[in-house]
Amino acid sequence: MCGIIGYLGDKEAYPILINGLKKLEYRGYDSSGIAVFYKNGYNLYKSKGRVYELEKKIISSKIQIKGTTGIGHTRWATHGIPDDINAHPHVSNSNELIIIHNGIIENYYAIKIILLKNGFTFKSKTDTEVLVNLIEYLKKENKLSLEEAVRISLNEIVGAYSIAVVEKSHPETIIIAKLGSPLSLGINNQEFFVASDPISFIDYTKNVIYLKDGEMAILKKGKDLDLRKIIDNHKLNPIIKKLKINLKKIEKGEYKYFMLKEIYEQPKTILDTLRGRLLISEKIICINGIESNKDIFVNAKSITIVACGTSWHASLIGEYLLEELTRIPVEVEYASEFRYRNPIIGKKDVVIVISQSGETADTLAALKLAKKKGAFVFGICNVVGSSIARNVDAGAYTHAGPEIGVASTKAFTAQITVLVLLALIIGKHRSTINNNRYKLLCKELGSIPEKVDHTLKMGDTIKKISQVYHDVNNFLYLGRGINFPVALEGALKLKEISYIHAEGYPAAEMKHGPIALIDEKMPVVIIATKKGYYDKIIGNIQEIKARKGKVIAIINEGDIQVKTLADHVIKIPNISEVLSPLVTVIPLQLLAYQIAYIRGENIDQPRNLAKSVTVE
Repeated sequence: MCGIIGYLGDKEAYPILINGLKKLEYRGYDSSGIAVFYKNGYNLYKSKGRVYELEKKIISSKIQIKGTTGIGHTRWATHGIPDDINAHPHVSNSNELIIIHNGIIENYYAIKIILLKNGFTFKSKTDTEVLVNLIEYLKKENKLSLEEAVRISLNEIVGAYSIAVVEKSHPETIIIAKLGSPLSLGINNQEFFVASDPISFIDYTKNVIYLKDGEMAILKKGKDLDLRKIIDNHKLNPIIKKLKINLKKIEKGEYKYFMLKEIYEQPKTILDTLRGRLLISEKIICINGIESNKDIFVNAKSITIVACGTSWHASLIGEYLLEELTRIPVEVEYASEFRYRNPIIGKKDVVIVISQSGETADTLAALKLAKKKGAFVFGICNVVGSSIARNVDAGAYTHAGPEIGVASTKAFTAQITVLVLLALIIGKHRSTINNNRYKLLCKELGSIPEKVDHTLKMGDTIKKISQVYHDVNNFLYLGRGINFPVALEGALKLKEISYIHAEGYPAAEMKHGPIALIDEKMPVVIIATKKGYYDKIIGNIQEIKARKGKVIAIINEGDIQVKTLADHVIKIPNISEVLSPLVTVIPLQLLAYQIAYIRGENIDQPRNLAKSVTVE
């Protein structure tokens, strides 16, 4: 969701900015821009569309961009349509202050009215232009320094933000600040790199500071970092951490798209998530965040899992797992709904928050609400040092590595892997799972990476199926029990990257509406594994075929009955029902990818979507 990049140092800023913007493209955006500063001036370029459109505009201008201070931005439209005018950076009325901003200023309209009455005019429809003019207004009216004007302005606004501000007459200084939206600062001697995601400056430094909510920093050329609290200007001591990102993990390598690379990485990412937690030979599971809070989980009155999007689908699978293995009642909530009602949460309740980025705005707000109500909050996320990781009472990282494709794949299976581990370890402590079943599931869990790898070898079969159905208008996905959320996830993946309308349903609910849509033009993907509800699934397939629907079935190896009924089958290894989502989702990811690829879509950066949703 939007991307910020900034540089202050001795190097030419433009190459650093443009390369940084390219590394931030995965976040989802619709326009981009940069400003590079020189003595008493700046070059400003903005463009609707991809970063390469911005590059083309700069090259065609034939102006040599020189300057060692600069800021850049990729925008995902909230206030105002995607166009060159609404793109960032934004400039104040005097052309003296230049700003980039992620987030939403909720009281921007009230501030805009005040500024209009004081003679300010606006070119764009954005809340960001309101903020930069508020800073200018307070600076001039009260004869303040830039840093003090920024600080006072931020105390007047309601909303979320990460910002970087530069004054034209003082290009040796950048002011940055954060509330609710991620912002990191890279340091290399007396060079400063500002970014929404530190992967954009990893080529230059691995020394990083993650700004916390309510913090601002004054970056001055040749000076040490000045870190302060926004509310009272209290000076802070920065904590510098070392980045541990492997550059190869954020490159496509031999793959055409990051999404395909990330699908094929899943045997390794599941293994990495299990590593050090599942000791197969000893049949032992150990997660520090659970062991150190064992009594809280054992005595939990209820568990509520809160998430958004794909993480919400993983949460639904978690509900099946936890209720089956721990016998604790579990509810799954959309974070956006949870935060705006008065949920019944108490001190004996556990709330689990799940987010790939660890920065999802609604999930972060839900976390804070749960803590306020006295619940114990456990986090599952993929990004070390993220806001959710810092704010939970305890947690477990997934070890999926950087996920660049907007449509989540390996993060999803990593989240399920952690949820399986949680359910098994809590069930063991509560004695709600017998020892034999516990040992068998531990052993089978250790075999999942191999089974996923085996399933990935069905790629050619899935490619042929995709060629048959790539131009249809609708898909239906069906599953039962723990594989119903997998059907939801399969439909979501297809919608996200191919723009084909798709719906996921519990198979038994087909007769309560969706069956009206089934005809010879409607492909139905049905998860038909032998374990669980096999006979019921057979009945559902018969109902589809009686209405001339086309059936694409996910079946276990050796299945004869479904094979004779379905139009197409995709085989997966035999597996226990409770662990099956880790394998059944793989063909659905590949199907979505192949259909989008045949249709010629931009798979890694689908329209209107963002990787990290840091605004409501």
